[in-house]
Amino acid sequence: MKTFILALATIFILGSASGFSQSTATSIEVNIKNIKSDKGTLRIGLYQKQENFLGEAFKSLDIKANSKGVTVTFENIEPGEYAISLYHDKDDNEKLNTFLKMPTEPYGTSNNAKGQFGPPKWADAKFTVSDQKVVQTIKL
Repeated sequence: MKTFILALATIFILGSASGFSQSTATSIEVNIKNIKSDKGTLRIGLYQKQENFLGEAFKSLDIKANSKGVTVTFENIEPGEYAISLYHDKDDNEKLNTFLKMPTEPYGTSNNAKGQFGPPKWADAKFTVSDQKVVQTIKL
């Protein structure tokens, strides 16, 4: 009986180490296009919940602007619904500049969702992540 339990434990440990149990985490690749200047920083937020959209990001990345385009990847993302919002922080003041509540710096969201008389809505920007890499191309 001890031999059987030891053999079973060994199989379980070796199976786990060799990928016997699969993870469903994947990645989200974000391709950012139509960047007009190399100056400043692109600030990218990944949102996991509607109530946090355009507020507290689940994950965020900052990368130097490049007028030829930029690609970033969010790694180890579990299946679910997500949305992305980003802006080109041209003056590197770490905030989206506005005038009369209208953005004065370029911005974009997943699915290239645009707001009408206000910011883009979660329902328009959200996308589903399953067990395969997702690619979003966002134009500023």
